[in-house]
Order: sequence, then C-alpha cells, then structure tokens
Amino acid sequence: MSPVLRGRTLAVTATATALLATTLGLTTAAAATPTDPATATAAAEAAAKAAATAASATTTGKVLVIGLDGVVLDRVKAANAPHLKGLMAEGLTARSTLYANPMAATSSGPGWSTIATGVWPDQHGVKDNTFTGKNYGTHPDFLTRAENAKPALNTYAAADWEPLTSTDAGGPVFSAKVDKRLSLKGDRDGYGTEDPKTATAASAELRDGNPDASFVYFGQVDGAGHSYGAASQQYLDAIGRVDTLVGQLLTAVKARPAYAQENWKVLVTTDHGHTDAGGHGGSTLQERGTFVIAKGAGIPAGSVRDDVKLVDVAATALAQVGVPTTGLDGVPLDSADDDPFDSLRPALQARVDETGIPAGVKGFTHTPPAGWSVDNSKMGTGGVTEWAGWAFVTDEFWSQAQRDQWRELNVRSRDVFAVADSDEWDDKTHTGGFDSTLVTPKWAVTGGSTRTLDFQTHYRHEPGQTAQVLVSYNGGAPTVVKTYTADAVARAESLPLQIPAGATDVQVRFRYSGNNNWFWTVDNVRLG
Repeated sequence: MSPVLRGRTLAVTATATALLATTLGLTTAAAATPTDPATATAAAEAAAKAAATAASATTTGKVLVIGLDGVVLDRVKAANAPHLKGLMAEGLTARSTLYANPMAATSSGPGWSTIATGVWPDQHGVKDNTFTGKNYGTHPDFLTRAENAKPALNTYAAADWEPLTSTDAGGPVFSAKVDKRLSLKGDRDGYGTEDPKTATAASAELRDGNPDASFVYFGQVDGAGHSYGAASQQYLDAIGRVDTLVGQLLTAVKARPAYAQENWKVLVTTDHGHTDAGGHGGSTLQERGTFVIAKGAGIPAGSVRDDVKLVDVAATALAQVGVPTTGLDGVPLDSADDDPFDSLRPALQARVDETGIPAGVKGFTHTPPAGWSVDNSKMGTGGVTEWAGWAFVTDEFWSQAQRDQWRELNVRSRDVFAVADSDEWDDKTHTGGFDSTLVTPKWAVTGGSTRTLDFQTHYRHEPGQTAQVLVSYNGGAPTVVKTYTADAVARAESLPLQIPAGATDVQVRFRYSGNNNWFWTVDNVRLG
C-alpha cells in the first residue's frame, strides 16, 4: 500500500515532484510514488533540495497575497465566485480559526497585523482597531521584512482600508520601506467605489511592473456583512463583485511578458469572519473563522488541509522570494508536518455529553497515536465523557465547549492537539478527582549528551491543580523537569535535557491533576 501523506508532508512531496518534473521534462506519471513512509520521507527531502536548486536556476519566485476583508469561506462556496472557486479547484483550501479576547478582538487591526507580520497578537501587539501597542519595529510586515533581507526585491502594496498602507487611523501596517504603496480611502469614499480603483491600479502594476512580492486588499465584503449580515444575498453579491476584481489581478499576472519564466504563488486570505446577522469582534466560531486559499507549484489541485494558520501567509510569501522566516510563528505551506497527533483526525468523534458543541462536529478521541499512551489509573469515575482524562481534539471542537474562558487563545497548536480539561470534566457528576498522564513513546538518546524537549502548550492556572512534565531514562523512575505554577498562554516550550551517562532511551510524561480547575494543552511534542 502506498503511504498516505497528510498536510505539509503531502505539500513537500508534491512541490519536489512538480518542480523536478518541470525542470527535467518529466511527465507526472514518470515521477513514481515511494512505497513506504520512510522511503517517501527520504525521497521528499532529497527531491525538495534538488528541486529548490533547479527552480532557482530556471524560474523567478514571485508572490501575490490578496486580502479580502471579513469573508466567510462557506459563503464564498455559495456565491457566484468563479475565480476564487477556480483557485480552490486548482490549489489549496484551508480553514483556520483566530484567537479572541483577551489576546485580541476578531477585528481587522489584529487580523491584518497577524497576516502581514506572520506572528500572533501577543507578539505584534495589536489587539483592536486602535493599533495601540503595535510592535512593528520588532515584527514588521512581510514586504518590509523582504526589503530588509533583500533590498533588490521589488515590493508593492495596495489597499483602501486606510491603516494598511497609510498613517491614517493608527497605520501603516505595511511600512514606508515598501517600494510602492497605493493608499485609497474606502472608509471615507466607499469600498464599492474604491475597490475597483485598487484593482485597476494593482493590475497595471502586476502586469507592467516587476513586483516580486505584492499585497492587494479589497474591503467591500466586510461592509456588506456589517450592513446586511453574512447570511444575506447582499453579502453574496459583494463576494461576487470582489471575485471579479480578483479575476482582474489573476489575468494581469498571466499577461506578464515574462510569466512563463516566473514561478508565481497566489494566496487569498481574510482577517476575520462574520455572524449571519452581521458583525464580528467576539469569540463565536463564525467570527473567529478565517481561511487560506493558495495556488502555485507543488500545491496539489483541490487539496484541503486542517493544519494551516493565518500566520503561515507571511511565512509562505517570504519563502517564495527566498527570505528567511526565522522568528515567525508561521511556517511555509510546504513545511513538513510530522506531528503524530494530526494523524488522529480521521478517527475523531462527535460529542457525547457536551451540549455547546454542534452535533455534527467531529473533534475528539481518547485513542492516542501509535506509541503514545494515556495513564488514567488515578482518574475519578464519571464526569463529562469527552474530558475523562487526556483527550485529542481540534480547536473547533474544544473551544466551543465553553467560550470566553481562554480556550480560544490556544493559537500555537495546530490541527489535533492533546488537552486535559478538569473544568469541563467536572460539569457532570463524578467520584474522585481529575488526574491523568499523557505518555510519549521511548525515544533513543545517547548518554552524556544534551537534548531539547520542544512542544507547544497552553495552560491556565488556578490553585489546587498541578501540571508537571516528567522524564525517565531506561524505564527508571520519572523525574519532574517542569512544573507550571502560573498561566502559560499559547507558549512554545523548549526544555533542555541533560542525558545521564549510560542512558539509551528517554520517555516523557505530562501529568495534570485538578478538580473543576482549568486546563492544559500540549501539541507537536518532539525531541530536538
């Protein structure tokens, strides 16, 4: 049986295969698929290196990011939007979710800052549309970052929401280092009037100029959402009008004289969602809903992914023009996904005891991935079924169990992650307390060396609960290496491990205990 490659692993393999086939004059059928996972991984890595060299010698990497304000993906699918649907059919569609307060509101300021900088609001500092606390000096937009790294690159930004490309209303998000900026006034003059002007100017620049990295924004769909609601026909009509403008941009790119010698990647994204009645800023899944649509070399046609985040837009754009992404929360779309938790998605179940989660959402399991285990020998009995010990869940599922208790702030976990939630478990009669331990496989190590335990975590603290990371060597007694005694919100952890002399393997445990306290999440656990 051929291996099932998921998420970024699929993208890496497809990128390497497509670019090599193009460079070497091969047909798709000539690029044979490896027959086992180890071979597939090795082949993907080798091919990616060769393809990168070949691509740099034969094509010029260019990227266009199209920003559509306040667009709901399901409404795109319902609208007359042939250009957007064409991109989805020819490339990638990835749903994603945002934060909520107190990290940031689901508003345009934080949303576009997250897209532009490739970091979350706790880094770029923008929490609402006042832009108070912005930290663009440390975390600049991706066009400015490209200019800083490679000044010879040509950059372009066009927008009619004033703060994006001008100093109005707390801006600019895209700095004056960008080679060319178009700033129109959609709030003042109307997005229905200004969006077409933006499209006309940007199309001319894309067709006749030589931008390497570009950002183009359209705002009228958000206006329709506020005026009529996302469930309205007027909202669908606005999507249709913006789709025509997107088509203008795509036509301009393809009309470039050197298009055949260029390697274009096009990304379409949005800054937040909208409720059916209209509005955003809060914590409902409708307001937190975003997406990334992407087309380009190595992106499989019609592909759908669950591991993409909004911060990946900037990282993907930078990688496309050869600029390092160090320091970003985002990762390029063709980065490998080797998180074993994500392999559980096909096995996820619908709710059992929970009532706040829609019945059709499949988002939890208690079955760990291969090699992992959960020790519930000290768990009480009863309680809410979904949270009886460590569970493996999605954000869509877990955050809807109870909103506005910081579950929405778990932004650095991707796709499926592990959670211990004594607060939700306690919502049904039980005996005893919550005490569950997540156990990793045994990993080979060399005695006397130093290794690093890396993982993403989101922990909300309350007196009376315990959260500990323990390690054991060669099957010995576990030793505590980390105890959480305060909130650790959406944190990337890196714990140094001094491997004892004579040790040949290490095993890690995540033990959480409490009773109607809060929660602890863990994701992407790896030994560096």
